[in-house]
Amino acid sequence: MEVWEARLSDHYQKIRVAHASGVAIVTIDNPPVNVLDAALMTDLRRFLTGAREDHETKVIIFESASPDFFIAHVDMRLIDDPHAFDEIARDVPPGLNVFQALGELVRGLPQVTIVKLAGVARGGGAEFIAACDMAFAAIGRAGLGQIEALMGIVPSGGAMQYLSTRMSRGRILEVILGGGLFTAEEAAAYGWINRALPAAELDNFVDALARHIAALPAGVAPAAKRVLPPDDLSAGFVREQSEWSRLFAEPAAELLIRGGLARGAQTVDGEKRLEEILREIPL
Repeated sequence: MEVWEARLSDHYQKIRVAHASGVAIVTIDNPPVNVLDAALMTDLRRFLTGAREDHETKVIIFESASPDFFIAHVDMRLIDDPHAFDEIARDVPPGLNVFQALGELVRGLPQVTIVKLAGVARGGGAEFIAACDMAFAAIGRAGLGQIEALMGIVPSGGAMQYLSTRMSRGRILEVILGGGLFTAEEAAAYGWINRALPAAELDNFVDALARHIAALPAGVAPAAKRVLPPDDLSAGFVREQSEWSRLFAEPAAELLIRGGLARGAQTVDGEKRLEEILREIPL
């Protein structure tokens, strides 16, 4: 039986980290719905930065403590606290915003990163998944969506850049402009995730895959990642931030975001019908 351990350096507020046999499991735990706020962002960045130098860990699995939500989306309350990420932004490379930089930290890891998706991920949560190497989702429970258009903006955490390596242009535009929630099966058919699995099989499948990869001879997995053609997304990130900033300054964005919060966004019940809530807000 594997013994999972938490290292003394692994003290976080919004995530839990366990290690065993070359695999790290990162459990996101930011109730009630795991919004991507400054505290969660700080923990994820600290873990990802340290992971680069962790030569014992070969595979990283990301999962959620919530059965319903992976990362709901970026904290919508930022509309009233626009400086919440200022401290984090000081450490972000030029040409990236804090959300793009988070995705690039994930994408640049030498370890293989795998998402175990048992609940819903929208917005920044879906972007985080797209930045990871692999993702597997539970049929009947998981969902993926980019809801930014329903807030009067476009994604600003790399969504269209990352999805451009996985989907056709038409499918990306359907995802972004349709604003719908995709089931595990639909996401797999579009190439958003690797595959959809029965919920009862998800844990065993992902855990076995992670163990198999971690047991490969030293250097094989990082070499495979290096051999894949690198994607230079820098120009796209700049365009993305420019368009997001322009749209966020429009009155519609504030109306939709505040309206969503007033109608239950970021509560458990509200998040279960978030697309419906946002579509009902009169402009």
